[in-house]
Amino acid sequence: MKEKIKEIHSKALSDISNANVLDELTNIRNIYLSKKSELMSFMSKMKELSHEERISFGQLINSVKEDISSRIEEKRISLEEEKLKDQLNKEIVDFTLPGRDHSKGSKHPFNAIVDQVCEIFIGMGYQIAEGPEVETDEFNFELLNVPKGHPARDMQDSFFIDDSLLMRSQTSPVQARVMLSKKGIGPIKIISPGKVYRRDDDATHSHQFGQIEGLVIDKNINMGNLLSTLELFAKAMFGEKREVRMRSSYFPFTEPSVEADISCFECGGKGCSLCKGTGWIEILGAGMVHPNVLRMCGFDENEYQGFAFGIGIERVAMLKYGIDDIRKFYTNDKRFNKQFYKE
Repeated sequence: MKEKIKEIHSKALSDISNANVLDELTNIRNIYLSKKSELMSFMSKMKELSHEERISFGQLINSVKEDISSRIEEKRISLEEEKLKDQLNKEIVDFTLPGRDHSKGSKHPFNAIVDQVCEIFIGMGYQIAEGPEVETDEFNFELLNVPKGHPARDMQDSFFIDDSLLMRSQTSPVQARVMLSKKGIGPIKIISPGKVYRRDDDATHSHQFGQIEGLVIDKNINMGNLLSTLELFAKAMFGEKREVRMRSSYFPFTEPSVEADISCFECGGKGCSLCKGTGWIEILGAGMVHPNVLRMCGFDENEYQGFAFGIGIERVAMLKYGIDDIRKFYTNDKRFNKQFYKE
C-alpha cells in the first residue's frame, strides 16, 4: 500500500506541475484530496494493520495529503500572479496619448420644445394622452366632423394604407379616443404630443412633423377660457412681453375657429422680415369644439362645451431658435444639434 501511495503522490505532483489554469487545480484537488479519492480510500484499510503499522501508515497518508495541498496552494498563487501580470500587460495605459473628450451631447430642439410645452401645460393641470400613429379613418376624420367626401380632407393630403387605415394626419384622433373613453362624463383636460404625417415637403413643411394638441371639456367653457390659456402659453414660451390676438378661421372640428398670433419678438410688433411686416406671427390654430364632435364622441352638447388647439412643434422651434428650414430637424447632422447645447 505504501508503494501505491507513493505512486499517487508522484502522479499528483506531476499533475500540479503541468497545470496551467486555475480550473485544472480545482480538478486536481478533487481527484486527490476529496473524501472519495483513492488516497483517502486507504484510510479505511488501516483497521487491517497492527497498532505500530497504523501509526506509520497514517503519518505517511497525512504527509502526502499535506504536501499535495501545499503544492496546490503554491501553484494557485503562481497562476494567479501570472494571470494578473498578463492582464496588466494587456490593459497597460499609454499616458502619452492625448486625452479623450467626454463632453455632454445636446438635446435635439424638437425634444426640447416638446419638454417645454408639456411642462407649461402640466403646470396648468393638463394630463398627457397618447394614441396610435397608424389610425383609422373613423378617428382621424369622421369623429372629427370630416365625413367621407368632405372638402376639408383636401387640406390634409394623407398617407393611406388601405381604405380605412392611414398614417394619422393630426393628433386630434387622441382627443376623440379620450372623449369616448369618458362615456360622456367630464371634465377632460389633456394635451397629446406626437408625430403626424402628410404629403408635404418644402422648407416650411415636412411629410413627418410633430404636433401638440390640447383639449378641455367641461361645463361652462367659453372662448375667454381659450384666450387666457393661449396667452399664458405664449408668455411662458416666448416671453412676458408677447401679446396674443385671434383671427377668424375655419376648422371642421371647431366652431367658431380661430388662428392665434403672437406679437413679433424680433421687432416688438413694428414690422420686420420675420413677421413679413405685419408685426404678428402665426403660432397655432384653435377653437371651440364643434357640437357634432361632442355628440359623436358621447357628450351632450347642451351640457358640455370645450375648446381645442393645435401647436406645431417644429413651428415653435423655428420661431424660438431662428431655424430657417424644417428639414434640418431630420437630417441627423450633429452640427445642427450642437448649436443648441447648453452648459
